[in-house]
Amino acid sequence: MWKKTAVVAVLAALPMSSAMAKDSTGCGVGTMIFDGQEGVVPQVLAVTTNGTSGNQTFGITSGTLGCDQDGVVKSDAQLTAFVSSNMEKLAADMASGNGETLASVAELMDVPENERGAFYQAAKDNFASIYGGEQVTAGEVVAGLKGVAASTSA
Repeated sequence: MWKKTAVVAVLAALPMSSAMAKDSTGCGVGTMIFDGQEGVVPQVLAVTTNGTSGNQTFGITSGTLGCDQDGVVKSDAQLTAFVSSNMEKLAADMASGNGETLASVAELMDVPENERGAFYQAAKDNFASIYGGEQVTAGEVVAGLKGVAASTSA
């Protein structure tokens, strides 16, 4: 009975975890090899490659293999959850280029105070491409906003 319950729990978590774990492979050779590929299989292969070869540790300490040395462990889970819960409010704020929800997203994304005006304007300018369809997901919105943030950072 416990096996059946465990399987049901894992299967129930899969849709949420796959949507929120889009960039969960970290850095390393596996991530570089499977870069841009979608789905569970490439993600598992990337993580397995990174984990079994120990290359993430090397990449982090040397600043290579796509790894950062900033010492900050980052997670998109909180950002994605916030965006998911506020899709309509965020869309309205982005369309106008300001608002409390957009400001909260900037805060969660660690957009520096002195770059927020540019970020808000870029979010407004790119609204149509970020919220491009009726079926847009929170993960897609987060990815679009990350692109906007990267283009506005000094």
